[in-house]
Amino acid sequence: MTETAQKKVSTLPGGGSLRIYMNGALVPKEQAVVSVFDHGLLYGDGVFEGIRAYNGRVFRLKEHLDRLYRSARAIVLDIGMTPAEMAGAVLETLRANGLRDAYIRLVVTRGVGDLGLDPKKCPQPTVFIIADKIALYPKECYTQGLEVNTVSTRRNSSQALNPNIKSLNYLNNILAKIEAGLSGAREAIMLSLEGYVAECTGDNLFYLKGNRLVTPPPSAGALEGITRGAVLDLAPALGLMTEEKLFTPFELYTADEVFLTGTAAEVIPVVKIDARSIGDGKPGAQTRRLITAFHTLTQRDGVEI
Repeated sequence: MTETAQKKVSTLPGGGSLRIYMNGALVPKEQAVVSVFDHGLLYGDGVFEGIRAYNGRVFRLKEHLDRLYRSARAIVLDIGMTPAEMAGAVLETLRANGLRDAYIRLVVTRGVGDLGLDPKKCPQPTVFIIADKIALYPKECYTQGLEVNTVSTRRNSSQALNPNIKSLNYLNNILAKIEAGLSGAREAIMLSLEGYVAECTGDNLFYLKGNRLVTPPPSAGALEGITRGAVLDLAPALGLMTEEKLFTPFELYTADEVFLTGTAAEVIPVVKIDARSIGDGKPGAQTRRLITAFHTLTQRDGVEI
């Protein structure tokens, strides 16, 4: 942690409560509040990252912070901290909570303003960091596979809103998640306006055909996920050729294997899409190999807490 960040972070009294980093202080979760005039709440104006810590290491922290600061620059949001100071705050939050394995939610909002849209009325951003446990899917979904459905809610056009701005406004994804739930599925596949596969509500998507591993490009509306990038890095050593390309649900229905990736989800197999079994209807061998390789990577790749 830098000297500047060390001076910024202070711990307030509050017993054994979960500690939240809040604008330079570590406070009990009951005291971690934002104003009703914060534009992150009023308009979803802000950016965030979901990050994981494994075995006392924060996985790909630099990549997550690089993406956070790119997102902030894209919406002209001055975070008010250097990346080194932000990294120090993340580590300090984990230490304060005694966590070696955790999910970290790092949020930067536009800050407090008035009831208008103008971001110039928000002089100071709000920064908070939550470190806790997460289980996005039950364990059996990893061993038996996930059933997902394609939904009618289309992914926002990349020409209207770049998907690599990881903003606080997730209503598009939430509507798709609601639609999936109403159909009895845990997760939804979202298509672009042109009908190409984009991503799921919170995860990237891959399919395998032979030794080809394919995932949608950002132009389809897909976020360049950190776990997605890790899988693309791991694949060649497993004898897989990787490709980003546009494709339709037909390629998923006829794939040998399908899986999702995300910081919270990690790597999770998909065995059924729109009531169609994928491959033999069980998690595929290549997917299982990638899961093992990813878990191995998380144990040695990262910044020590």
